[in-house]
Amino acid sequence: MLRITSLVTLAAALAFPSPAAAQTPFQPMDVFQLEFAVDPQISPDGERVVYVRTSMDIMTDRQRTELWIVNADGSGHRRLSAGASPRWSPDGARLAYVADDQIHLRWMDTGETATLTQLLESPSGLRWSPDGSRIAFNMLVPYPPPQLVAPPRPPPGAEWADPPIMEDRFKGRQDGIGYLDFGFHHIFVLSVEGGTPVQVTTGDFQHPGPAAWTPDGRHLVFSSNRNEDWERDYRNSEIYIADLEGGAIRALTDRSGPDTSPAVSPDGQRIAFVGNEDRLRTYQVRRLQVMNLDGSGRRDVTAGLDRSVANPVWAADGHRIYFQYDDEGNRKVAFTTLDGEVAVLAESAGGSSYGLPYSSGSFSVSTGGAFALNQTRPDRPGEVAVGAPDATVRRITALNEDLLGQRTLGEVEEIWWESSFDGRRVHGWIVKPPDFDPGKQYPFILEIHGGPISHYGDRFSAEMQMFAAAGYVVLYSNPRGSTSYGEEFGDLLYHNYPGNDYDDLMSGVDAVIARGYVDEDNLFVTGGSAGGIMTAWIVGKTDRFRAAVSEKPVINWISKTLTADNWFNYFGNRYEGLPWEDPEPYWKFSPLSLVGNVTTPTMVLTGSLDLRTPLSESYQFFHALKFRGIDTAVVRIPGAYHNMSRRPSELIAKVANQIAWFEKYRTSSGN
Repeated sequence: MLRITSLVTLAAALAFPSPAAAQTPFQPMDVFQLEFAVDPQISPDGERVVYVRTSMDIMTDRQRTELWIVNADGSGHRRLSAGASPRWSPDGARLAYVADDQIHLRWMDTGETATLTQLLESPSGLRWSPDGSRIAFNMLVPYPPPQLVAPPRPPPGAEWADPPIMEDRFKGRQDGIGYLDFGFHHIFVLSVEGGTPVQVTTGDFQHPGPAAWTPDGRHLVFSSNRNEDWERDYRNSEIYIADLEGGAIRALTDRSGPDTSPAVSPDGQRIAFVGNEDRLRTYQVRRLQVMNLDGSGRRDVTAGLDRSVANPVWAADGHRIYFQYDDEGNRKVAFTTLDGEVAVLAESAGGSSYGLPYSSGSFSVSTGGAFALNQTRPDRPGEVAVGAPDATVRRITALNEDLLGQRTLGEVEEIWWESSFDGRRVHGWIVKPPDFDPGKQYPFILEIHGGPISHYGDRFSAEMQMFAAAGYVVLYSNPRGSTSYGEEFGDLLYHNYPGNDYDDLMSGVDAVIARGYVDEDNLFVTGGSAGGIMTAWIVGKTDRFRAAVSEKPVINWISKTLTADNWFNYFGNRYEGLPWEDPEPYWKFSPLSLVGNVTTPTMVLTGSLDLRTPLSESYQFFHALKFRGIDTAVVRIPGAYHNMSRRPSELIAKVANQIAWFEKYRTSSGN
């Protein structure tokens, strides 16, 4: 039986300073003042942490990233430079990072810097060689776009239209990016003395993730899909090893399913990685695995942990492996022995998803076992925290104290209830208005997460706080299909979505109403992506909500499946069969099939460049409701992809429109 030990001292690990005397609720423009820590990297000696400090630039309406450093005791907090992706050299004397699409090197004793590259494409996945002489990284290698014929040449000085662009790839678009450049991502090695990077991988294959060095510096281990039919076999990847001297590349795994995130043991004898055998389900747990360097002796280390794991890091002694996993809406940092004995080291990792309380966060480990992570709670975005297996986790930054210490935030309370469908326990959180009075009646918002294979948690959320500041009680939750509750719970939407997650959510609404402070005449519902789908589904099944806002929904699964950037990702694991062979399952679960039942005033909110749930989906719903005479509107956020909150003003505008729509239909019966 798996035994999980908690080494976390919660009172110290999760405490934030108490705010001063209450001033004002969280204001929309406060979004521009938020800051959060990302990618904390602890030095090999455990004495310092370099992290990416993300803030908002009010003049450009975009996020700004800078590298900051802080001592492990919280002292010496200062800026280093602009940039991202910091990685310490093995001896801690230098820091590699990316800025202006180039790899830079900083000597930590003098502060001198050097630009090591003159790249034409942006690098990623920086990893130092064990002897500190080289850096491996990933980069796109472009190839000429295909064309059937050469375009006609305009005469000198003429202004002709751009030539046609031919597309022949399985996937040519990516939400948040647009049309992808023609090319393949490959792995390179660069000397830290500068010079020309050496390309390690070749061929018409993608190599998107960082590589791991063997201790002797002679090999790189990485994840890719170099199978002949890799485009159609998109759910698969293997672990490979590349010989840097001879150039040979050999597969170490050969099963169907994703094998990713390789980490080589300090003695070079074993590889830890994350993967699972693909059974073509909606959700499957990814486990920590270990095999010998030649690919033999593979075994599950976390077979008894019914949670997906990520980011394996070997301890220096080679007897333990650090990793992270999500459990009941909370991201944890843990380690396991090679026998599978798991110990939790820290909780509440995250805080880089500042709009909504989605899972995020990462950690790093020093040679001696000290670790750093970014940590969040409902009243603060991500801060830097440090800990060790035998020490209390301590937060060492306070990036938002000057702002949020002067705000009265809505209290966030955990809630569990039983689903009316089958009695399963469902987890959620209630956000209450500032200065909440349980004797009053408040309007209510049900806010539904996207995915649906994802989850919310007890994390900071600017959007939830803005709803609460407007006077609403908010329920956000993790109905069936949500991750972090085990494989069986996460897979309950297999060939049944939207399904009984509807019953889970309605039972949650009833559970909050039963507490006595919700005005039942003023119930509202909203959500984005999968939450927008469920919102559209809900108003097709019940009229109990006074108004709804369906954000970036899928309304017609047949059209979505063949037009979205991830169009190929639904056949079999989400719906049975192919839409042109058997359209019935796709139509059965499309909210458009219920549109004739809708009487609830429903606004549709979408990004104008959305490629994940294309604009046509929103307009199908809007046009159908308009034709039926239902109060409706469509609000487009210009220039926004599926994530309508990448720019601070987009988040502010999105929430403002949601609240305005609810206020338009709110009755005066509430307090």
